[in-house]
Amino acid sequence: MIRIRNISHHAEVVKVSLGTVRLPHQNHIRIYTGDVATSTTPVVLETILGSCVAVCLFDPVLCAGGMNHILLPGNPNDPRSTRFGVNAMELLINELMKQGGDRSRFIAKAFGGASIVEQMHALSIGSENARFVREFLATEKIPLRAQRLGGTQPVHLNFRTDTGKATIHTVDGSDLHNVVWEEETYRRTHSADKYSSGEITIF
Repeated sequence: MIRIRNISHHAEVVKVSLGTVRLPHQNHIRIYTGDVATSTTPVVLETILGSCVAVCLFDPVLCAGGMNHILLPGNPNDPRSTRFGVNAMELLINELMKQGGDRSRFIAKAFGGASIVEQMHALSIGSENARFVREFLATEKIPLRAQRLGGTQPVHLNFRTDTGKATIHTVDGSDLHNVVWEEETYRRTHSADKYSSGEITIF
């Protein structure tokens, strides 16, 4: 299921393909696996990443940005699902352009791709996700201005759509099991689709 969030200019509601919901307090929007969100109004997009990756795009002239949450690099069996890299990236770019963004001005920041549980194949998945993001952005000539890809710890990411500022902090050990469980459960739930606490502030 594809969930596209286009945040209105009034910053009062989030328009989702599944319906319309009220913005949480202080305009924080949680992004889940397969989500793509863009906004021309000041909103903080947030997500938690283990071996998954998120790419944040920002147009510094329009002061607008967006984020996706990618499960795997690609899936030849489903050309539409935003759980997979190429689809999620193309949709993020297109949605931001629909809101007035200029592709030639886009800058990117990328996070996640950790190797958190080797026995669950997270080692290869995280590395593949990180490699995909770097190669895609290089091919599309979108500069990758900041990144925190790889490592062994999941991260909590916040991204401000009006300034392009990204803030991340590592998820502590008490939450590690939940991150692993959520990602692995999502992968297994969609197995038919598979292709057969420090803090950092980034400006």
